Amino acid sequence: MKANQFLLLLNFAGCVMLFCPPVLAGNTVQLSEDHFNNLGVILGKLEPAKQIPVLTAPAKVVIPPTQEYIVTASQTGLITKLNVAIGDKVKKGDILAQLNSSDLLTLQREYLKARSVLQLATDTYKRDKKLMEEGVIADRRWQETRNQYQSLASEANEQRQLLEIAGMTADDLNRLEKTHRLNSQLNVHSPISGVVIERIAVAGTRIDILAPIYHIANLDELWLEINIPHERIGSIKVGDQVLVENTPVSAEIILLGQSVNSENQTLMARAKIKSNKNAVRVGQNINTRIIQSNETPAFKVPNTAIAQNEGKSFIFIRSQDGFNVSPVTVIGKQGEESIISGDLTGDEDIAIKGAVALKANWLGLGSAE
Repeated sequence: MKANQFLLLLNFAGCVMLFCPPVLAGNTVQLSEDHFNNLGVILGKLEPAKQIPVLTAPAKVVIPPTQEYIVTASQTGLITKLNVAIGDKVKKGDILAQLNSSDLLTLQREYLKARSVLQLATDTYKRDKKLMEEGVIADRRWQETRNQYQSLASEANEQRQLLEIAGMTADDLNRLEKTHRLNSQLNVHSPISGVVIERIAVAGTRIDILAPIYHIANLDELWLEINIPHERIGSIKVGDQVLVENTPVSAEIILLGQSVNSENQTLMARAKIKSNKNAVRVGQNINTRIIQSNETPAFKVPNTAIAQNEGKSFIFIRSQDGFNVSPVTVIGKQGEESIISGDLTGDEDIAIKGAVALKANWLGLGSAE
């Protein structure tokens, strides 16, 4: 053999030794240290995952129906003053608006008249009661006096309640009873402590009875109404945690709807905001992520750590001679990370980068793919 032929053969043998692929023994990829470094594999640890992201869904921030009120005019009248604007905080009993109402004068007059008549009936009632006890008058007369007194007392009480419904407070009524001075000014009070969501009326306009003036809500409690695709409703349950994207807001599902929206084929899931409610606003459309607690061991890994083959998922666990190929189940995804479960202890070193190269070496010897 000539010298140049010998040198070519020697070079070829050296190349084969340097670039020969790793040896696969079952589900083990055997790698030399040099080949490990050439593949650019990066190792990492499994991160325990106690919560599993189930799905993402759009939602809207709403007020519970028990926490919002439409403040209306209790009598027909002219709005003379509006004291608060949108966004203002109010306390229960604060005067929101003032009206001039002729109907209020009529109610006051009827109440004073009923009280006057009742006072006369009360004097008669007390007198006849005493006479009855002394045996001076007949029982029939006493019954007539008592029935008339009770009827007039009911009428006076009715007139007082009408004034209370009209918006007069106990102090207003006491003042009316003492002074007998009629007042056409009606104060509209806030029924709750909260925030003005909407101003509906305008000062200087006449409004009818029960016409809306303000929309007020107590924002101490807020809900999320989440649109869940009907085919995924089976994976959601009451008590699941809800996170709002790009905010620190967290909520908990308290109700699952029973009917499907015919327009978008979704069901409504209601969640009560538990923390950081000030980070969202009523009426805001947001994106949510539903999270479930996990009772079985699960781990969070980068998506790059997972290799797919024949519809199954695998990760590569570092061993003394290379890597063990371990099948796993992907039970959730969250951005660039996946939640997996499998025959894992959590102490393994896995390939978090370079899994594609390891898969190529693995399938190149262990599969006809």
